Amino acid sequence: MVYGGKPSTGCYLCRKRKIKCDEALPQCRNCIVYGKPCPGYRPDAIFRNETQKVERMVKRINNSPENQSQSSRHSSRELSPRSHASSSSSSSSGGSSSQGSPLTLYRVADSTWDERAICYFFDQYTTYGESDDCVTHLGFLPSLYSLCKETTGNDGPASWCLRQAVDATAFLALGNEVKSPAMTVKARSSYGMALRGVRQALQSRSQAVKDETFTAVVLLSLFEDITGERNGILSSHTEGFQFLMKLRGQEQLEHRRGRDLFNFAYTHTHIEILAMGDKPRFNTEWILSMLNDSDPEHRLMVTSSKISDLLIEAAAAARSTQFDFGTLGKISGWIESGKLLDRELVEWSRNLPENWLPFVVYSQTGETLITYTRISIGAIWNYYRALRIVLQKLILVIRRILKSVSRLFRFWCGDTSQEDATMRGVVQEMITDVCRSIPFSLGDIDAFGNPVRSLDGRPRRMRAFHGYTLLWPLWYVLICGMATPEQIQQVRKVLDHVGSVQGIKLASLLASEGDNPFTLAGSLPMDLSTM
Repeated sequence: MVYGGKPSTGCYLCRKRKIKCDEALPQCRNCIVYGKPCPGYRPDAIFRNETQKVERMVKRINNSPENQSQSSRHSSRELSPRSHASSSSSSSSGGSSSQGSPLTLYRVADSTWDERAICYFFDQYTTYGESDDCVTHLGFLPSLYSLCKETTGNDGPASWCLRQAVDATAFLALGNEVKSPAMTVKARSSYGMALRGVRQALQSRSQAVKDETFTAVVLLSLFEDITGERNGILSSHTEGFQFLMKLRGQEQLEHRRGRDLFNFAYTHTHIEILAMGDKPRFNTEWILSMLNDSDPEHRLMVTSSKISDLLIEAAAAARSTQFDFGTLGKISGWIESGKLLDRELVEWSRNLPENWLPFVVYSQTGETLITYTRISIGAIWNYYRALRIVLQKLILVIRRILKSVSRLFRFWCGDTSQEDATMRGVVQEMITDVCRSIPFSLGDIDAFGNPVRSLDGRPRRMRAFHGYTLLWPLWYVLICGMATPEQIQQVRKVLDHVGSVQGIKLASLLASEGDNPFTLAGSLPMDLSTM
């Protein structure tokens, strides 16, 4: 009997496939992604006779010609992602052995780079809820992708474009992680095929309304954010979201997957409206009648829609050069509408289920932090705070317009300095709460404020979706002009980390946009420090 080294603690299927197991209970995520039941884990203590195995290994090494040269033996064991990808994929990728990533990996017959990319992507960008009322981030994607793979060869363009979109984002995510240009090239090829597949699916209404088609568009927008290839901060897929939300109608909200897709697309669309003030390309009033008032996320969407409408109307008035006495009444009405909407937001925060409420905890250094039962719930709270920041600024800007118009007609609109100071205080409170929630939102601490560590005792690495869901709230904090230098430094540090380490280039883009003067809705000044 010899000691063969510390045995792997992964599940049986992950060890057979030679991939890293996350060892989750009751079953690992890799098996869920693979579409197979997890066979479980082996006991802690196993005794095996390894004598014959070792004898075979020694004989094979001694007889191998690679044993004659240390350098040739080393090079035969090491494998770059580029060479492995080309050998394990189709022959059309070429047989060149150009040097890729310095990452040292070993040849594994039954585990390709494609499989590793899919597992890595699902681990980094999806969450899984145990019950129907759990908020997830693309939690439905692994099972939907597995279902599409099982129907290969007997499916339509919707299923095909989804597989290509998953491959594109997965190859891109892993390519960024291992610094492999070949994986990035492969990702862009899949991205192009996914685009063509979506166009084909949209030609048939039955294919266009499928979850697979909508999911493909979601992933294409995620691909765009990872590459940072937006037009400024505008996404090229916003129009597609608006079209599909309208086309799919009420039925999309009648099942869990449809609601998750709708929530993602709606948030994506309204972020741009709040940032740029662009009028939606399609009428979105129908959305309000579809939303469920008992759903906290939907209630926040209703208020967000009203804020968007107010912002678009105010932005249009700000661009106008003609004013009359009727304009004074209209502007005053906008201010009152803004106050009512702020009360709606406050009521939203006070009428949430118990498991949605935040916890105030203290770090090991005594710092006050905010945590939640789930990171995804914390993300929704940060969007609530971003909405309040935008709304307070909007009211302040409208008041400034009112004062300017009043002077033209020698009309006194009263002293609002005290109310203005109160609204500035709300903005600072929201900024502070966003910053206090960052450690939990990034997965650095648990709900009790304790540092989260891996099994070996080291700090656990942030998952990509943690940083992704923080991007826009942090951007609103960065450009509002009310954050302290320390808060700005904290926000920039997070955005830089997400952009450079997690490989989501949109974060770097937003950080750089924060250096430039920006306007609310394209015409209204965002920076309150100048008012």
